[in-house]
Amino acid sequence: MAVQIGGSVHNFSDPTGFLSDCHRRIEMFMDVLEAVANDIDRPLTPDSKRALEVAMRYFRESAPKHNADEEESLFPRMRRVPHSEIQCALAKLDELEGQHRWAAPLHAEVERVGQICLAGENPSQTEVESFRNAVSELAAMYREHIRVEDEIVFPAAGRFLPKADKSAIGQEMAGRRNVTVRKP
Repeated sequence: MAVQIGGSVHNFSDPTGFLSDCHRRIEMFMDVLEAVANDIDRPLTPDSKRALEVAMRYFRESAPKHNADEEESLFPRMRRVPHSEIQCALAKLDELEGQHRWAAPLHAEVERVGQICLAGENPSQTEVESFRNAVSELAAMYREHIRVEDEIVFPAAGRFLPKADKSAIGQEMAGRRNVTVRKP
């Protein structure tokens, strides 16, 4: 189960496009977790272990930056835009932010049981079921969460946020990743 992380199609000059690219990575890593969940009751192959390790690292290190991109940079600026067409997207923001927090204990459980597997130990049947349930709940949440953001929130932000806001969001996103981007 080899994992290859593809490059982004978008860059920080298109922050909503970049966030959508992150969604493709989330989907890919959720696929990895779902595949591992199917086999977690027996010793993982070296390829499965590597894939699990990469997926867990993504959700531990990169996903929090994605959440911060939305909650600290994108959503506050969207809330300041007085446009009637953005209201549908705004109605979804509180729920989306709540889902970020709701997912945290599930990710912690995936991390906990995943570390048992990476250490070469066999999880108990209770841990196997807990891992599978956490992955299943996360996968279902991410499918809807990503759909709402990709189909409603990001298009509205792309159309109605001022160019200066988009630039500032891109700069903030780059800063979270310690990337220097020249201002246009």
